[in-house]
This record gives sequence, C-alpha cells and structure tokens, in this order.
Amino acid sequence: MSVNPKKHLGQHFLRDENIAEKIADTLTLNGYKNVLEIGPGMGVLTKYLLKKDITTYVIEIDSESVEYLQANYLNLAPRIIEKDFLKYDLNEVFKGEPLAIIGNFPYNISTQIVFKTLDMRDQIPEFSGMFQKEVAQRICSKEGSKVYGILSVLTQAFYNAEYLFTVPPSVFNPPPKVDSGVLRLTRKENYKLPCDETLFFKIVKAAFQQRRKTLRNSLKTFDLSDNLKANVIFGQRPEQLQVQEFIELTRLLENDRK
Repeated sequence: MSVNPKKHLGQHFLRDENIAEKIADTLTLNGYKNVLEIGPGMGVLTKYLLKKDITTYVIEIDSESVEYLQANYLNLAPRIIEKDFLKYDLNEVFKGEPLAIIGNFPYNISTQIVFKTLDMRDQIPEFSGMFQKEVAQRICSKEGSKVYGILSVLTQAFYNAEYLFTVPPSVFNPPPKVDSGVLRLTRKENYKLPCDETLFFKIVKAAFQQRRKTLRNSLKTFDLSDNLKANVIFGQRPEQLQVQEFIELTRLLENDRK
C-alpha cells in the first residue's frame, strides 16, 4: 500500500532518505521533549524522528496518509493527530508543554504555519523544515534585500533564522516546479519584545503593505505627530530597517501617544 499525492493538499512526497535524515538532524533537541511533525505523508521523515531521544507526534489532515501511518508505524499510532494544524488547538495534547515543529510543509499553507508558530512562540523554542526555496529565503533574509518583508521581520523578532540547504525538485513525487529550502528557527533568549507587541505587528504589516513608500507615508493611519514625523527614521523605507529599528519605531509611536 502507498498513498497517492493529492494536489488540493499540496502534497509532494519526499523520496530521498538521505535528505529526510538530514532534515530530522536539524533538530537540536534543546529545551523540549516533544516534536510535532506537520504533514508526515508516508513517514519518510517520521522514521528518522522516531529514532531520536524525543517523543514524536504527527498531525495529518489526509485520512489515507493516516491509515498508512497507523498500519506501518504501530508504535506511533497513539500519537497520530488527524486534524488540520492551522485549526487545531495544540494544547489539547501538549497542555502548555514546549514542543518543536518540523515538516516537509505543503507550499500552499507554509507561511500560515509560520504565523501560527509565532502566535505560539511561548511554547515553540525550535522550528525546522522544508519550504519553497524563495519562502525560506524570505524568512531568513536581512534588511536591504528585495525579499525582506513582513515574514522576515516578524519571524526574526522572536527567532534566529538560518537557511540550511537547498533541495532539488527531482527528489519528490510529484516533483514541484521549484527548488525547496530547509531552514531552522531557534527562539531567542529574549523573545519578549521591549514594546507593545500588538502594535509592533501592526506597524510592520502596514509598513510593508506600501513598501515603496517612506514610513512617513505608509504609517499615516497611525496619526503621527509633526514632531514624530520629523524623526529621520520616518524618511526611510521599510526594507532599510533592521528588526531592532522596527522595535524602536514601535516605542516611538507608543511614547507619541502618551
């Protein structure tokens, strides 16, 4: 028995055992005892996770894949969650315990997986996996890059992001049309921002939604005072600012409102 990849689920099954093992080895196993694999398919990555000194859980929306895993990985069966990761409350299983996230992520929901991870950052000290290459590069890019944007800043505010290696289309069934990239996110020790985090998210999103404009123009809706608008930082475009400068910008707006 094997599982047929389903286009509507964005499934591209990894066939290369060496790459699967290499992805499993991206986990440092520091600061958590559980790992959750998203979209395990037929378990090519799962088998290498099960060899590690860690408790492996998987979450899979495809019932055919779930049946396959239950039949072929008997010791994993009690820890197979047949749910949609994006809609599932992880604390039904993990009860506030820290966990790592890993996977060969479906391209069509990969950025949403990152945003959910950011929402749960208190519980997720480490995250690694495979994305479409350009998305992985965007997450890891630095200021000044054309691909530096919302995903880069919000992720790097809380995690150290490392682009690890590139994977060619030929090792998948069916092969995607683009290269894939594997990255690792390691939560920063000081991942609580010294500013209003809700306002920080709003500012970053507003700034990059009009990325060609200066911050003075893209942040108009925040009712900036004339005194604040005179600050040199508002003459810059969002891709010029480091993550730390976005934090400073948020604090400037907080003080301006007092």
